[in-house]
Amino acid sequence: MSGATLEVRAVDLDYGPRAVLRDISASLGAGELVALIGPNGAGKSSLLRCVTGLVRPSRGQVLIDGEPVERVERAELARTLAVVPGQTVVAFPMRVEELVALGRIPHEHPLLGPRETDRLAVDAALSRVGIEELKERDVRELSLGERQLAVLAMVVAQQSRLLLLDEPTVHLDLRHQVAVMELLCDLSRRDNVTVLAVLHDVALARQFFDRILLLDHGVLVADGQPSDVLTASNVRDVYGVDPRLVLGDSVEMELARS
Repeated sequence: MSGATLEVRAVDLDYGPRAVLRDISASLGAGELVALIGPNGAGKSSLLRCVTGLVRPSRGQVLIDGEPVERVERAELARTLAVVPGQTVVAFPMRVEELVALGRIPHEHPLLGPRETDRLAVDAALSRVGIEELKERDVRELSLGERQLAVLAMVVAQQSRLLLLDEPTVHLDLRHQVAVMELLCDLSRRDNVTVLAVLHDVALARQFFDRILLLDHGVLVADGQPSDVLTASNVRDVYGVDPRLVLGDSVEMELARS
């Protein structure tokens, strides 16, 4: 499977008189693993909504595989793009296996419904995420961490080429945070899935991601490797905190030079 390419080209987004994004440009190659970080209100989730086509930019374009997202047929977009919210609410009884099977809907035959290939994909996704023992459980009875893994299994079953995640580790304990991060790394490196994940945890972004986009007040402040983006000056200027609280001892030499 070849990952999708993503290009955000000079995107502005206004909500009425309020400017939310300003002149955002970034390109993701197939299989890239990229974190999108920044303080609350920086525009991270708004940028994701532009990428999915849910919100049309005031100016600029979003392209997936070189095609403007608004021109991609909905069925093709469903096969190409998967979105994982920070928290999934299920209001009615549903087994984990049934939730994961929802990922196969874009691939199902319009008349025949689920086929053997779809059932095999669901089983493979449950196994890969390591939650086979949960397949008969009601999703509503799962812990937040287990539920997030179930949603990720649904995405694995979907076999999309571009994965967008909006704070996928929110409310998760450390063990489940690491499990989610390791799965994203595996999807990127083994399946060549292109991953863009909104994160609040700078330490996770620094540890697991190859590239970081840093937003502040709707502007792309930095784009590059973690060591180039998470500098003492960027942490101080964007987050307004002592960088030693975020970066630890590794920032001492940089602070000394400055």
